[in-house]
Order: sequence, then structure tokens, then C-alpha cells
Amino acid sequence: MGPLDITAAVFGVLCVALYARQNIWSWPTGLVQVGLSIYLFYTAKLYADVGLYIIFFGLQLYGWYHWARGTRDDLPLPVVSIRATEALVWLVVAAGGIVALGHSLVRWTDAALPFWDSAIAVLSLIAQYLLARKVLENWLVWMIVDVLGIGVYWTKDLHAIAILHGLFLVLAVYGYVSWKRALSAPAPG
Repeated sequence: MGPLDITAAVFGVLCVALYARQNIWSWPTGLVQVGLSIYLFYTAKLYADVGLYIIFFGLQLYGWYHWARGTRDDLPLPVVSIRATEALVWLVVAAGGIVALGHSLVRWTDAALPFWDSAIAVLSLIAQYLLARKVLENWLVWMIVDVLGIGVYWTKDLHAIAILHGLFLVLAVYGYVSWKRALSAPAPG
């Protein structure tokens, strides 16, 4: 465990805790964590995660903009839920993305854990997009990512990042419960 992965872990915990509380400062905090993680994953040869975090940089900016903009009525962006058909579409997208990225990593890189790494990358992109749109089910996808991340990062001796995913798992449960309450609460006004 080095100072960079510890720093990334601290910013990661702070970022997710702020997401769970629907706090806009989660986005700039996440940008710091993303930048540090890009370097860490590159040195560990987890190339799907490098690509993922480069895309996360853009998604952080998108989420920050989307949450700051709110609704057309200048109300905070509400928590929403997806229908079963939308969930099925996301499941098909996830499966296809994991297979395609995994095969690409096997063929063109020396990736350490290509399919596990690909699952984390693809599911994280889906979860991050759903988070930016304040879709409740983002937390369920993050729970899967966190379980996978604990195993992959521990195996690659990124212990602080593995522990971070353990904390993320707890925060994802908290975020889900908190956002579920917000979804059930009556609209302001």
C-alpha cells in the first residue's frame, strides 16, 4: 500500500459518501479520485480500468453538470427508478460489453484478469451513467462492482483499493436505502 492508493481511497470514500447524500460536491471530489486511479491501474496493468477511469473523467463532468442543472423548474434533480424492460436492456448491454472488452483485452494486451477487469469496467460505466441520471438502481450495480473489485484488487496487491471497495459496498447499501426513501418521499412544493 502506497501513499497514492491510500489518497485515492480516501477521496473515493468521501466521493461516494457525498453521492449517497445527493451532495453536488461529490463530483469534484470524484475527479481527484479518478485522476489518481488512472495512474494506479496503469502501473498494475489493469488496462480496462485505465480506460474506464478516463471515461469516468468525462462522466464526472457530465454528472456534475446534470446535477447542478436540476430540473427545468429549478428544482433539484429527483431520484427516479427504471422499468423492468430498461433493466433488461442494461443487462444485455452489460453482457455484450463484458464479452467484447474481455476478448479484446485477451487478444491485444497482457491484461492480468481480462474478463474480471472488463466486468468491473463495463458495469461501472453503466452504474456511473445511472448515478449521473439519479437512477436508484445505480446502487445495485455498484454493489456488484464492489464485490468484484474487492477480489480483483486484492489479488493485484492493491489492498487499499480493495478495502475501498469494501467501504464502497457499505456506502452503496446506504445510498440505496437513502435514495429509496427519497424516491418514496413526496415532491417538494
